[in-house]
Amino acid sequence: MHRYISRLCVLMLSTLPLLAMSTLALSLVAVSGGSAQDRMPPIPPEKYDAAQKKAAEEFQAARNYPVFGPFSVLIRSPELMTANRMMGDYLRLKPSIGTKLSELIILITAREWTQDYEWYVHAPIALKQGITQEIIDALAEGRRPSGMNEDQEICYDFTMELNRNKRVSDATYVRAVKRFGEQGVLDIAGINGYYTGLAMQMNTTRMPIPAEGKHLQRFPE
Repeated sequence: MHRYISRLCVLMLSTLPLLAMSTLALSLVAVSGGSAQDRMPPIPPEKYDAAQKKAAEEFQAARNYPVFGPFSVLIRSPELMTANRMMGDYLRLKPSIGTKLSELIILITAREWTQDYEWYVHAPIALKQGITQEIIDALAEGRRPSGMNEDQEICYDFTMELNRNKRVSDATYVRAVKRFGEQGVLDIAGINGYYTGLAMQMNTTRMPIPAEGKHLQRFPE
């Protein structure tokens, strides 16, 4: 059967006019070459509509810098972008568990989603916040880091269970509540959800990283 299909394909291709074959080849090249391209490049600010201008102004006022990164994608839906920015204003900048642990959670989430831009931005921030290079390297390689303190272990276990199992075990939950309280547990889950959402948006739109950035290894390989 396979031989018959192969011969049929050869026969069909041999009967195609030269122009049609050229067109087919160009189409295949275009599809192949465009498969990794940015699906939603940044919109030039001068082309923003009224709602986008308002959202961009609010972003600038809240963050003290212009729209960038995933928000340059989300601005196509201004209210969604603003809602995400407002969640980030808390979860990224002032969570109850502190920014050192939040950056650890962000890196674990970025690694689980193989989100290159998220990792590119937050790995240096995590290092500055006090997450060691050894821990960052282990996460990048998909390994459980050694040398974590108790707080980091709790956040790691909670985040990995939530990402891999889509739930959190009783033992991990009790340990997290005992250490961080109910607000802390909700913030840990919230950081996971927030950066998972951004990773989904960026993976969907194939958002690129700067030329100097390094791609995470794709799992499994």
